Amino acid sequence: MTEAHRDTQWKDIESEINIDTEWRDALDGLAEFSHIWVIFYLDRVHAPDSLRVRPLRRDDLPLVGRFATRSPSRPNPIGICAAQLLEVRGNRLHVRGLDALDGTPVLDLKPYLERGDAISDTRVGAWVRQYWASL
Repeated sequence: MTEAHRDTQWKDIESEINIDTEWRDALDGLAEFSHIWVIFYLDRVHAPDSLRVRPLRRDDLPLVGRFATRSPSRPNPIGICAAQLLEVRGNRLHVRGLDALDGTPVLDLKPYLERGDAISDTRVGAWVRQYWASL
Protein backbone atom coordinates (compact mmCIF):
# COMPACT_ATOMS: atom_id res chain seq x y z
CA MET A 1 0.00 0.00 0.00
CA THR A 2 1.36 3.40 -0.85
CA GLU A 3 1.22 6.43 1.44
CA ALA A 4 -1.55 7.75 -0.85
CA HIS A 5 -3.73 4.77 0.10
CA ARG A 6 -3.36 5.23 3.88
CA ASP A 7 -7.08 5.97 4.29
CA THR A 8 -8.24 3.38 1.73
CA GLN A 9 -10.03 0.16 2.66
CA TRP A 10 -6.96 -2.06 2.65
CA LYS A 11 -8.93 -5.33 2.44
CA ASP A 12 -9.18 -4.94 -1.34
CA ILE A 13 -5.66 -3.64 -2.07
CA GLU A 14 -3.31 -6.03 -3.82
CA SER A 15 0.35 -5.96 -2.84
CA GLU A 16 3.58 -7.75 -3.56
CA ILE A 17 5.90 -9.08 -0.87
CA ASN A 18 9.49 -9.54 -1.99
CA ILE A 19 11.41 -12.10 0.01
CA ASP A 20 15.22 -12.02 0.03
CA THR A 21 16.42 -14.63 -2.47
CA GLU A 22 18.38 -16.46 0.24
CA TRP A 23 14.98 -17.38 1.78
CA ARG A 24 13.35 -18.47 -1.52
CA ASP A 25 13.36 -22.18 -0.63
CA ALA A 26 11.49 -21.40 2.60
CA LEU A 27 8.48 -20.51 0.42
CA ASP A 28 8.14 -24.07 -0.94
CA GLY A 29 4.60 -25.34 -0.29
CA LEU A 30 3.23 -21.94 0.74
CA ALA A 31 1.26 -21.56 -2.51
CA GLU A 32 -1.04 -24.38 -1.35
CA PHE A 33 -2.56 -22.03 1.26
CA SER A 34 -5.27 -19.48 0.50
CA HIS A 35 -4.18 -17.08 3.27
CA ILE A 36 -1.04 -16.27 5.19
CA TRP A 37 -0.15 -14.40 8.34
CA VAL A 38 2.27 -11.59 7.57
CA ILE A 39 4.24 -10.32 10.55
CA PHE A 40 5.95 -7.00 9.89
CA TYR A 41 7.85 -4.14 11.51
CA LEU A 42 5.98 -0.83 11.65
CA ASP A 43 9.08 1.15 10.73
CA ARG A 44 7.33 4.50 10.12
CA VAL A 45 5.23 4.64 13.26
CA HIS A 46 6.21 6.75 16.26
CA ALA A 47 6.16 5.38 19.79
CA PRO A 48 2.89 6.07 21.59
CA ASP A 49 2.70 9.22 23.68
CA SER A 50 -0.29 7.94 25.61
CA LEU A 51 -1.43 4.57 26.92
CA ARG A 52 -5.05 5.37 26.05
CA VAL A 53 -6.50 6.41 22.71
CA ARG A 54 -9.80 7.00 20.94
CA PRO A 55 -10.11 4.19 18.36
CA LEU A 56 -9.74 5.40 14.77
CA ARG A 57 -9.23 8.92 16.23
CA ARG A 58 -13.02 9.25 16.40
CA ASP A 59 -14.45 11.52 19.10
CA ASP A 60 -17.67 9.47 19.18
CA LEU A 61 -15.77 6.39 20.37
CA PRO A 62 -14.64 5.98 23.99
CA LEU A 63 -11.13 6.40 25.30
CA VAL A 64 -9.66 2.90 25.69
CA GLY A 65 -6.28 1.33 26.38
CA ARG A 66 -3.98 1.12 23.38
CA PHE A 67 -3.86 -2.69 23.62
CA ALA A 68 -7.66 -2.74 23.13
CA THR A 69 -7.24 -1.20 19.65
CA ARG A 70 -5.57 -1.97 16.36
CA SER A 71 -3.66 1.32 16.48
CA PRO A 72 -0.29 1.00 14.73
CA SER A 73 1.39 3.12 17.41
CA ARG A 74 2.44 0.47 19.93
CA PRO A 75 5.16 -0.11 22.54
CA ASN A 76 6.66 -2.70 20.17
CA PRO A 77 5.91 -1.67 16.57
CA ILE A 78 4.99 -5.10 15.24
CA GLY A 79 2.10 -5.59 12.85
CA ILE A 80 0.27 -8.78 11.96
CA CYS A 81 -2.22 -9.30 9.17
CA ALA A 82 -3.99 -12.29 7.64
CA ALA A 83 -3.74 -11.68 3.89
CA GLN A 84 -5.13 -13.64 0.97
CA LEU A 85 -2.30 -15.32 -0.93
CA LEU A 86 -3.01 -14.92 -4.63
CA GLU A 87 0.24 -16.20 -6.11
CA VAL A 88 3.80 -17.23 -5.32
CA ARG A 89 6.26 -16.60 -8.12
CA GLY A 90 9.91 -17.16 -7.28
CA ASN A 91 10.63 -15.01 -4.25
CA ARG A 92 7.58 -12.76 -4.75
CA LEU A 93 4.19 -13.19 -3.12
CA HIS A 94 1.12 -11.48 -4.56
CA VAL A 95 -1.41 -10.88 -1.76
CA ARG A 96 -4.68 -9.06 -1.12
CA GLY A 97 -5.61 -7.31 2.10
CA LEU A 98 -2.17 -6.57 3.54
CA ASP A 99 -2.42 -3.66 5.98
CA ALA A 100 1.12 -2.33 5.51
CA LEU A 101 2.78 0.49 3.61
CA ASP A 102 5.11 -0.08 0.65
CA GLY A 103 8.59 -0.98 1.80
CA THR A 104 7.50 -2.17 5.25
CA PRO A 105 9.97 -4.81 6.46
CA VAL A 106 8.42 -8.28 6.70
CA LEU A 107 9.66 -10.24 9.71
CA ASP A 108 7.97 -13.58 9.10
CA LEU A 109 5.26 -15.44 7.17
CA LYS A 110 3.09 -18.25 8.47
CA PRO A 111 0.29 -20.18 6.77
CA TYR A 112 -3.23 -19.39 7.97
CA LEU A 113 -4.75 -22.58 9.38
CA GLU A 114 -8.54 -22.66 9.54
CA ARG A 115 -8.53 -25.24 12.31
CA GLY A 116 -6.23 -23.36 14.66
CA ASP A 117 -6.57 -19.73 13.57
CA ALA A 118 -10.31 -19.31 13.07
CA ILE A 119 -12.04 -18.81 16.40
CA SER A 120 -15.81 -19.07 16.22
CA ASP A 121 -16.93 -18.10 19.72
CA THR A 122 -15.57 -14.57 20.18
CA ARG A 123 -16.58 -11.26 21.64
CA VAL A 124 -15.51 -7.68 20.93
CA GLY A 125 -15.59 -4.45 22.90
CA ALA A 126 -18.70 -2.26 22.88
CA TRP A 127 -16.85 0.47 20.95
CA VAL A 128 -16.24 -2.00 18.10
CA ARG A 129 -19.97 -2.76 17.83
CA GLN A 130 -20.66 0.99 17.93
CA TYR A 131 -18.16 1.56 15.10
CA TRP A 132 -19.52 -1.30 13.00
CA ALA A 133 -23.06 0.02 13.41
CA SER A 134 -21.93 3.39 12.02
CA LEU A 135 -20.65 1.88 8.76
